[in-house]
Amino acid sequence: MKYKDVPGFEHGTPESLGVLLLNLGTPDAPTPTAVRRYLSEFLQDPRVVEIPRPIWWLILHGVILRVRPGRSARAYQAVWTDRGSPLLDVAGRQADSLQERLYERYGRTVRVELGMRYGNPSVSDALGRLKEANVRRLLVLPLYPQYSATTTASVFDAVTDELRTWRWLPELRFINHYHDDPTYIDAVVASIRDAWEEKGEPERLLFSFHGIPKRYFMAGDPYHCHCHKTARMVVEALGLPEDRWMVSFQSRVGRDEWLQPYTDETLKLWGTDGVSSVHVIAPGFSADCLETLEEIDVENRGYFLEAGGGEYHYIPCLNDDPAHIDMMVGLVERHASGWPEMTGEELAVEPAWGTAD
Repeated sequence: MKYKDVPGFEHGTPESLGVLLLNLGTPDAPTPTAVRRYLSEFLQDPRVVEIPRPIWWLILHGVILRVRPGRSARAYQAVWTDRGSPLLDVAGRQADSLQERLYERYGRTVRVELGMRYGNPSVSDALGRLKEANVRRLLVLPLYPQYSATTTASVFDAVTDELRTWRWLPELRFINHYHDDPTYIDAVVASIRDAWEEKGEPERLLFSFHGIPKRYFMAGDPYHCHCHKTARMVVEALGLPEDRWMVSFQSRVGRDEWLQPYTDETLKLWGTDGVSSVHVIAPGFSADCLETLEEIDVENRGYFLEAGGGEYHYIPCLNDDPAHIDMMVGLVERHASGWPEMTGEELAVEPAWGTAD
């Protein structure tokens, strides 16, 4: 069953619960034009770049969007598949699996829709489909385990901006992190153990999280702390000593200082030190994408090996692994607790959206 193939909702059907599953986004194609359009939307978000708008507009349109789309398009071409964008492909499978599991338990009273913060399917389009499905209760699940204003809060902005245009608002609940959820930690631990069973235990385990400017953290963003707590809970479950693991941050851009240590510099140093084997995992990403498939598995692999390091292995994201879907089902059930779809109460029958009695 595809998440878009749930039996249709018609005039006079019962109210329902909508689950809006969200990730960052992807270009529509691995071309400079599509990448430029995607980057323009992404980098104009004031949550992502906290620079006065007039100054940033000049930098963005005068420099970045003239230079970066071509370079980024080549990187996307390296990871693009016959199914299109890796991120969108994985996210679609996640939504399919979540919808199937919830449909088995609750029938057509629960509807899952997939949206991307930037690009397609857009937040507006995904919410529109939920609106047409007579959703009266809305649970928003951004697939960012660790909260940051640059990601989770930006999703909140997009959702509420769209809802501001609606006359009849649904009840709204928003999941803003799950970095220390036991089922999430268990799923990450299981993925590491599976890798070790296949490849053997490495000398070092590196947790690579997407970076943010250090000044965002100093202004109160809890992301840095959430990342470290995730890693700490995982290594406690694995029983790893302190000298065998580290947290680092990747994907920095610009001249500002970002959260440290940096992933690329750490791997270069480990290579120079002759570390015999490294496994790298990126538990802040819920689906494999450009930053994991190209930056970690290709670019950073090269840094480590060229510096003299030994064996290098990237542990894939949780993607649509059953344990990951189980975690999502648990999050939905816990955060939707008390709503009639979860309790089996009889649902009200309301007019379809935009109709009059």
